[in-house]
Amino acid sequence: MKAFSYERAATPAQAAAAATKPGAKFVAGGTNLLDLMKLQIEAPVHLVDINGVGLDKIERTPDGGLRIGALVRNADLATDARVRKDYGVLARALVAGASGQLRNMATTGGNLLQRTRCPYFYDTNMPCNKRVPGSGCSAIGGFSRQHAVVGSSDACIATHPSDMAVAMRALDASVEAVNAAGRMRVIPIADFHKLPGSTPHIETALEPGELITAVTLPEPVGGRHLYRKVRDRASYAFALVSVAAIVQKDGTGRVALGGVAHKPWRVEAADALLPRGSKAVADALFNGARPTEQNAFKLPLAERTIAAVLEQARGRA
Repeated sequence: MKAFSYERAATPAQAAAAATKPGAKFVAGGTNLLDLMKLQIEAPVHLVDINGVGLDKIERTPDGGLRIGALVRNADLATDARVRKDYGVLARALVAGASGQLRNMATTGGNLLQRTRCPYFYDTNMPCNKRVPGSGCSAIGGFSRQHAVVGSSDACIATHPSDMAVAMRALDASVEAVNAAGRMRVIPIADFHKLPGSTPHIETALEPGELITAVTLPEPVGGRHLYRKVRDRASYAFALVSVAAIVQKDGTGRVALGGVAHKPWRVEAADALLPRGSKAVADALFNGARPTEQNAFKLPLAERTIAAVLEQARGRA
């Protein structure tokens, strides 16, 4: 790990101001950043500890939704009674992600910002456009079983690892952020994570130094909330495919997928096809898909997982 300076911020504004220092990074739970620093994939020159800035509350919003502070731990969010009652897809996705120990440390904001688990990103001996822009992509033509099948580019085929973010995409969440000048803005989660294009190192819509302060969920939409994650082993593994779904009694609803793209993958046109079954939904979700020979299995796997979720929603599984 390379040397760095460190300070503790007392307010979000102070944290955002401190992050204007070149090479600065925020740290909260540190469950991803510290690993990356040990491997020298991340080498911040200044760490701004935001654990004391007070963003650790879950509150009702005036319109009946829920505002989740950026520092709310994943374990606390998963067990919150309001989340379990009205946003069950989120509680289920959180429990499906990582170990209990990690959920006790990982934060809502940090979960949204966690970086890909592509093995070539973690191997500093290999070219990776996400780690070193312009160096190339070792996953293209390499081992690609875990990688993206849709939304990828000639520069990157990595996937986004978060389970939580997939559920938040299905819930139409919004991300609140503040910059050093104190300007607040709200980013729909549909626009928060970026597809790789020719700049896969730019992963979110955040501007340099911007601090996530909260995630807001709209008022509950009812329906049955489901999250199904398919992985290589029963626990502590990232998704090959995951499905977050909210299904109403009449068969309508919404669905988002994880493990298939550079961001939580939802196509609103596919939502309208839920009453027609999994094949119609999968065809719409994967229009334009570019799987590799090694990960083409994800397409039928995703369709079967959607089918299983729809059966469960009907009370047949």
